[in-house]
Amino acid sequence: MTASNFSLPDYLRRIGYSGETRPDLVTLTTLMSAQLQSVPFENTEVQAGRIPSMVPEEITTKIVTNGRGGYCYEVNGLFAMALTAIGFEWYFAGARPMFYPARRPKTHLVVIVTIDGENYLCDTGFGGYGLRQPIHIHDGEIAEQNGDRFRLELSNNEYVLSSLINDEWSLQYGFSLAAQEWIEFSLANYFNATHSDTIFTQKKLAVIQTPNGRKILLNDTLKIIENGSTDETIVDYAKAANEHFGLT
Repeated sequence: MTASNFSLPDYLRRIGYSGETRPDLVTLTTLMSAQLQSVPFENTEVQAGRIPSMVPEEITTKIVTNGRGGYCYEVNGLFAMALTAIGFEWYFAGARPMFYPARRPKTHLVVIVTIDGENYLCDTGFGGYGLRQPIHIHDGEIAEQNGDRFRLELSNNEYVLSSLINDEWSLQYGFSLAAQEWIEFSLANYFNATHSDTIFTQKKLAVIQTPNGRKILLNDTLKIIENGSTDETIVDYAKAANEHFGLT
């Protein structure tokens, strides 16, 4: 995944990263955490009636140059550009959101990174209770990441990611290890941006992680989750989006 206007130094400045850039697990973990805490997951384009661009150059301009965020195709696409520039071995995979009441198609995009023969799930674009760091892809894997707990289980040839929320495991999405090309997600992007049955068309949302929690803005409700405690307030969406997520 490349773009003619992608600059690794510019990207690193955008996410506030100043560490080493080697294709190893330490760099991968720190890089993913830095992006999650600086680039918001948001659907402003969809709420404005537009279909987010999947042109790599336009994604770079939107997020790196203009300081915006995006949803999975955009933010994970940008993350993949950085992985390419650093020299990681990786590929895209499709994931099936599992928090809806009915079975869904694989409309979510994730990144699988291979280091020393081991696969790691990376995802900077799932929003609310998504991963904070890479997780080793292994049946029964449980990882604690900055106070959050995640689990991977193999079921019907798919790995299922769950998050521990209020002491209960909550399904997030399922995925296989089959690689998919970038262009294959163009239909999923159109579906998420236009179908009346997706959360992106139904609600205004923005999510960004903090060192000890996350901020979730859903319509006019702002949740600030820090160290396991949740503060929920009614806000003006536009003001909160600007103040907490840097969105105008």
